[in-house]
Amino acid sequence: MKKSALFILGFLVLSNFIALGAVFYLEQPGVLEVNFFDVGQGDAIFIETPKKHQILIDGGPSSVILEKLNKEMPFWDRSLDLIILSHPEKDHLTGLLAVLKRYKVENILWTGVIKETSGFGEWQDLIEKEKTKEGAKIIIAEAGKKVSASEVILEILNPLENLEGKTVKEVNDTSIVSHLIFGENSFLFSGDISDKVEKRLVLNDLPLKFDVLKVAHHGSKYSSSEIFLEKVSAKIAVICVGKNSYGHPTEEVLTRLEKFGIKVLRTDQDGDIKIFSDGENLKLKTQSQKSKVTVLN
Repeated sequence: MKKSALFILGFLVLSNFIALGAVFYLEQPGVLEVNFFDVGQGDAIFIETPKKHQILIDGGPSSVILEKLNKEMPFWDRSLDLIILSHPEKDHLTGLLAVLKRYKVENILWTGVIKETSGFGEWQDLIEKEKTKEGAKIIIAEAGKKVSASEVILEILNPLENLEGKTVKEVNDTSIVSHLIFGENSFLFSGDISDKVEKRLVLNDLPLKFDVLKVAHHGSKYSSSEIFLEKVSAKIAVICVGKNSYGHPTEEVLTRLEKFGIKVLRTDQDGDIKIFSDGENLKLKTQSQKSKVTVLN
């Protein structure tokens, strides 16, 4: 009986050792982590570079983003290197209000566009406070600007002009579109742009071949056009989506993604989606398959 108990104990210790070894391999220095959080109907993407720089793109529609960050960051860490508001709609903005109240932020990147939506006035007050009291740097996004975090580069592709202080009719099309490059791997974060902006990006002959595409506007039929998907030539498409009354993601978009042979991941089905990159290879881990790590070719 004692031998059986010792055998079981030894097996459990060995299993834990193997599991810890796998985690160590995935989180070792030199690995980029990109997390697409399941925050409901909205976007929230957390990036940690190999040098442990932390970037948050959008915050989702609620304060649930704080729970997500608590799981990814050490409990004593209460600072972020960069937050990005792709555009001031509440499903991208609201969670960032909670983040600004909880975390010290070094840099804030946004378009500066005016949108009288819920929480926008509070956003303006909070970033001004962060600038005045904490010394945060406010950066207005414009195509061509680059943010460098050691060996990781984030390049802005949209908007094409400085929109600071401007009021626009279609705020989705002002979304910050950014291109993350790490070695041979690349990610495209597309905000909520429509096919009109997608076409403009293609016609401008900007670099649009990526390993991972964050699908625009939660899979709206007015985005992810064929001309864009063909140019992007992505391996993986991530749809940030929750329960909604808009029909997102639409069958039209899912069909187009399938046509181009792009692997589709969805936060409403897969939960939190984490993609690891060593600069050459990609590995995938989802909340729905906690123990499974998939190598992506």
